[in-house]
Amino acid sequence: MRIRISVVPRSKQSGVEQLPDGDLRVRVLAPAEGGRANAAVIEALAKHFSVPKRAVTILQGVTSRSKLVEVLQ
Repeated sequence: MRIRISVVPRSKQSGVEQLPDGDLRVRVLAPAEGGRANAAVIEALAKHFSVPKRAVTILQGVTSRSKLVEVLQ
């Protein structure tokens, strides 16, 4: 399944929440430097959907806060 997400790096708490428009907001503790936030996003989504990390792929928006992510189940 493909999902649009918005990422909030350097958040005080990490977590995944559903937005009213159906997209997800992913809050991560990691800063957006050196791909650390992207790795944290993959880990958070894998935990949220109960899949391994290798099943989560960022398709678009690697350097943006808005991303298109694919989750294989």
